Amino acid sequence: MAADALEVLLDGRRIGLITALGGDQSIFSFDDDYADDPDRPTLSLSFKGERGGLLRNHRPTQTRLMPVFSNLLPEGALRDYLAQRAGLKPMREYPLLEALGPDLPGAVAVRPVGEGPVDEDHDDDQHDDGAAGQGPLRFSLAGVQLKFSAVEKAQGRLTIPASGRGGDWIIKLPSVHFRGVAANEYSMMRLAKAMGMEIPDVDLVPLDQIEGLPEGIGKFEEDAFAIRRFDRRADGGRIHIEDFAQVFGVYPGDKYDKGSYRYLAKVLWLETGEPGVREFIRRLVFNTLIGNTDMHLKNWSLIYRDGRTPELSPGYDFLSTTVYIPDENAALKYARTKRMDEFSLDEVVYMAARAGLPEALARDAAAEAVDRFHDIWRAERAHLPLADDVVAEVERLLGVVPIARAR
Repeated sequence: MAADALEVLLDGRRIGLITALGGDQSIFSFDDDYADDPDRPTLSLSFKGERGGLLRNHRPTQTRLMPVFSNLLPEGALRDYLAQRAGLKPMREYPLLEALGPDLPGAVAVRPVGEGPVDEDHDDDQHDDGAAGQGPLRFSLAGVQLKFSAVEKAQGRLTIPASGRGGDWIIKLPSVHFRGVAANEYSMMRLAKAMGMEIPDVDLVPLDQIEGLPEGIGKFEEDAFAIRRFDRRADGGRIHIEDFAQVFGVYPGDKYDKGSYRYLAKVLWLETGEPGVREFIRRLVFNTLIGNTDMHLKNWSLIYRDGRTPELSPGYDFLSTTVYIPDENAALKYARTKRMDEFSLDEVVYMAARAGLPEALARDAAAEAVDRFHDIWRAERAHLPLADDVVAEVERLLGVVPIARAR
């Protein structure tokens, strides 16, 4: 039985309420003391009015939550898996958020009204209600791929807590459809870091070095991909983040359709200035040259290290996808086109002009990224676990993507 109302907490502070209205409807409202606080922490830029004030009038939603909360929940197989463990229907988001509320992405937590504080410091090993038991694995990592939150133990081993809470690493299991995905992502993330991008720690981990994997998820022969969570502090505290589907108020199912890289650039210019835009263009060039057609709205995020000021978050989900699914179209439109074989320096400059940011800045950032990519690709590719077909695909793209020649 779902709770009548859910408290929404941001870094431990209650900021609002999601109230069940019956008939699978719910509505969100901000608390007055949060709304009236001039130094309030930021929940989402989607609540920022044209004059900078807080938007407070929200309509009820049916079955789904409003996008800022819907995007905190996992998608696809991961949602189905966790909903089944919790005994819930995957499409009913209010009870699913209640079940997964203690460990959502960023600094948001949700709990039933009247329930005590969320205890993230308990000893998970003493509460076997997840990996080997019957209860749900209580965590939510937005995305589709089956993945788990893990804690780093002695000798570098990773352990998935029984409750799924408190992890400082994300473990992505190997794909059942595509070989070498973990090595592909690990290599591309290492290349991105070598180019100067802000990238979390990453690793390839044999499955026999991961303790607490649930039964019944299939057997894999390849290593898993591990990435340190950048929304958790070393002391266990939370750092708030939001993806651009949340920023634009878009549901996960529309993450490829309702947005463009031009609009991302515009938001980043207005909210983060030159540093955010330079990093954005560097990542856009990089992911085009490696053939990553999956850089949709949920694969770009903002991070609020001080609780209020947005910055472009560390990079994640960088891998070559065209090696598995041949497709010349990027996840989003650049400015005039989605085609990677039409992504040129002129397209970057046009995107900048339409986004209202300096064209010279965009041109310089893109040309610098291209130069740096060629240098790093030559120097590092032989030292990474890249399959021959991945190397061949990147080499092919360097011959057909126009911006690759903008040196």
